[in-house]
Amino acid sequence: MIKTARHWLRQLGPGFITGAADDDPSGIATYSQAGAQFGFKLGWTVVLTYPLMVGIQLISARMGRVTGHGLAANIRRHFPRPVLYAVVAMLVAANTINVAADIAAMGEALQLVVGGPEHGHAVLFGIASLLLQVFLPYQRYVRYLKWLTLALLAYVAVVFTIAVPWREALQGIAWPKLALTGSALTVIVAVFGTTISPYLFFWQAAQEVEELNADPDAFPLRQSAEHARAHLRRIKIDTYVGMGFSNLIALFIIISTAATLHAAGITDITTSAQAAEALRPLAGDAAFLLFSLGIIGTGMLAVPVLAGSAAYAVAEAFEWRSGLDLKLLEAREFYAIIALATLGGVALDFTPIDPIKALFWSAVINGVIAVPIMIVMMLMADDARVMGAFTVTRRLKVLGWLATWTMAAAVVAMLVSGA
Repeated sequence: MIKTARHWLRQLGPGFITGAADDDPSGIATYSQAGAQFGFKLGWTVVLTYPLMVGIQLISARMGRVTGHGLAANIRRHFPRPVLYAVVAMLVAANTINVAADIAAMGEALQLVVGGPEHGHAVLFGIASLLLQVFLPYQRYVRYLKWLTLALLAYVAVVFTIAVPWREALQGIAWPKLALTGSALTVIVAVFGTTISPYLFFWQAAQEVEELNADPDAFPLRQSAEHARAHLRRIKIDTYVGMGFSNLIALFIIISTAATLHAAGITDITTSAQAAEALRPLAGDAAFLLFSLGIIGTGMLAVPVLAGSAAYAVAEAFEWRSGLDLKLLEAREFYAIIALATLGGVALDFTPIDPIKALFWSAVINGVIAVPIMIVMMLMADDARVMGAFTVTRRLKVLGWLATWTMAAAVVAMLVSGA
């Protein structure tokens, strides 16, 4: 039994961390807004996005392992430079806003728990995250990220500290009654955007490359196909479990806020910390504390993923050395991008721009920019010049394009509605 558990745990890596990082403070704010504004009626969204998320993340992970290169490097090799620069610029802009919003939310959450200066806490979180990425060896750093995923269990615990009308909650998943107004479509796009986010594509592909580089006996599957079945099976297990964990937590957040905030008539939530604070008089100190600590834990997991995915994309675009396994002086440009994305996010917290208010809209932006990035990914995944003998299977291709066109349809519906 113990050996079986250990075997399964060894299968979990880039996909599991990627899935957990998806539930960052920005995502928590979006799911909280969905639950507070529409009650249980949007529970179906995170169930629908699960297979779509699995499909597109499997494609990004396979591309990293098969080619030995991240997404930006593959785009550079097979698409015109304007396409590459547009994709990377959109990613970096969205990620920096996300980092700012996440760090600000973490600072606010810690202030709610222990007091002290909100901005001071945000600075400490930003510096701590940066130092961990720069000075910890990759393999040890990944182990810490895996442990941080446990912070998400706080949202499972929250649900069991409150009274939930489960019949109504299940109806919101299986048979929702929702008028597709402009505001509803905006929230749906935000949920899709925070669940199927571009930075996750780049991060999981890059982490497969990191895993490859960490093993001196390993080669990209295009060059060495003898262990392809085992590697692709490991990627599949890792991705299915990671995305399932991510979407289950999202569902618990929607349920907990629907059962408390929406039921109490609190329908306008703009930040994850605001959701935590609103829970205290309704669900008690235990639920408030769990929700707040979850924000901090998931932020410490997500900020490195956001900054790191931006750094991988830029470094690959300009053919700079990249990788968390490299020393600072071996990949100065790569670590400089991580520093700029992280500290740039911290700096935004001190400007008139309120990153807290940008939490929800950063998810909407992610939903919009995901569409062109996913189209580029799908074209590469089905191209033998990129993938060799490992072009995507028919089933995975259908799932990937379904995810792409679902995102596109949601964005178009939102824009047409005038939201």
